Amino acid sequence: MAFATPHNLTNGSGAGPVPAELAELLRAQLIAVADQVEAEVRREVPEYAQPPDGPYGRNLRAGVVQALTLFVDHIADPRDDGESIAATYNALGRAVAQEGRNLDVLQSAVRVGGMHAWRLMSREAETLGLDSTVVAALGELAFRTVHEVAEAAAAGFAEEQLHRSDELDRRRRQLLDLLLGKGPVVPEAVQKLAHSARWTVPRQVAVVALAGAPDQRTEDRPLALSGALVDMESRPPRMLVPDPEDSGRWAGHGFALALRGRPAAIGPTVPLAEAAQSLRWATRALGLMGRGVLPRQDVVRCADHLSTLLLHADEPLLGRLRAGALAPLDSVSAGQRARLTETLLAWLLGGSNVPDVAARLHIHPQTVRYRLRQLEKLFGDALHDPDTRLELILALRAESMHNRQD
Repeated sequence: MAFATPHNLTNGSGAGPVPAELAELLRAQLIAVADQVEAEVRREVPEYAQPPDGPYGRNLRAGVVQALTLFVDHIADPRDDGESIAATYNALGRAVAQEGRNLDVLQSAVRVGGMHAWRLMSREAETLGLDSTVVAALGELAFRTVHEVAEAAAAGFAEEQLHRSDELDRRRRQLLDLLLGKGPVVPEAVQKLAHSARWTVPRQVAVVALAGAPDQRTEDRPLALSGALVDMESRPPRMLVPDPEDSGRWAGHGFALALRGRPAAIGPTVPLAEAAQSLRWATRALGLMGRGVLPRQDVVRCADHLSTLLLHADEPLLGRLRAGALAPLDSVSAGQRARLTETLLAWLLGGSNVPDVAARLHIHPQTVRYRLRQLEKLFGDALHDPDTRLELILALRAESMHNRQD
């Protein structure tokens, strides 16, 4: 059988010539070869041994025919990029991701099918009397075809996974906004959105407010916590943690390590419908950390500082309480005021026990008595009134925190 003048492959491999007319000869055998390749894939790849209408079998025939067509088209015209066939395998890769299957199975089928198709077509080439140079060129072309369809499938799989990941992130941010919004939390709406976001609805949650960073480098982002909903774009960044007490989230240094050294405030653990309250207190605690009222670094739990949070819940009102309750001290010097407020707070908290106050302040009991006499002159009988004593404790605590900030 005579062939026209051969042309060269243009894959940069330096392969020998392949006659263009060979494409039509092989195309005539394509369906018969496809039957054998399909059978080989079903025999070698267990997943494709399932019924033809299953998730693996229903696209097998089309995939085999398309790959063989691409191989033959490359022989007919090496300049053909096989765009339409690549699109088919791109779609197959997407379908694998959409169905939650593993791409390895499809890739195995491509390799097994490609090798078997090459064996069949190389025999046909030898039957036609083509020399070894042409057979070698066909081999390289077969490997190129397998590589192209495998890459197209991998690209489709990766694109779909990225899309699904982005969509899942979007739904989870939407869920977080719903849980932390100002409006009432409707359980039915939460359940519906949680289902679409693949998030298990917990019984209780805690919200973590994180200190902002000057830039949003990936390496500075908190490590993922199982089930946590995170929004690093909000101000402050926030993280909703499901069932934190049951899972021991806060135990040891694991949580602090997950935050990568970023200061954070953990809101109280609350029922899911009250997540916005947990965020409110966590945000307040984070603000107090920034001012030095609470520790500036590390992780602060609101549950450990409830009295401080309560005291600063209404700062203008606290300022009025402080100014009114401690007005008698306005007449003394700054140095005297610091010593007297320290002594008075220790005396009120220590049950009016002078030796205990002296031990706490590391001063002589006689010094305590001297200061108490000064305080008696300034405050009079008010020091022994229960309501006044409570106001003084609150005002003195506020004074002490204010002094720590300065």
